[in-house]
Amino acid sequence: MSLFFTNVAYAGESLDVFILKVNNLIINPLILLLFALALAYFLWGIFQFLTNSTNEEKRTEGKKHMMYGILGLVIMMAVFMLMGVIIDTLGINTSGTNIDPENGTVILNTYTPTPPAGLLQ
Repeated sequence: MSLFFTNVAYAGESLDVFILKVNNLIINPLILLLFALALAYFLWGIFQFLTNSTNEEKRTEGKKHMMYGILGLVIMMAVFMLMGVIIDTLGINTSGTNIDPENGTVILNTYTPTPPAGLLQ
């Protein structure tokens, strides 16, 4: 068996489950962290701008910090929306259920629990 088969590369999961896991476990927390850093950078720029009313050089530096902070916030929002568009375009089901409002049906994923290893003996 080759390493390039999807069942080996993704540990037997389908591509949509893999994309959802990458989105939920890596991309969303990273976006949240970078969003918080951009907000802190923006707030630091506001602080510099307001506290240095007499020093024009520090006010200009504060303006730059505010501008780069806003740019970072916009980029993080765009990445978050882009991931949403990609997931919606691929038709990946994020809720774990298949709901058909036109027919009034809800199809839940099957659940077959496995007993603990000690109970099988």
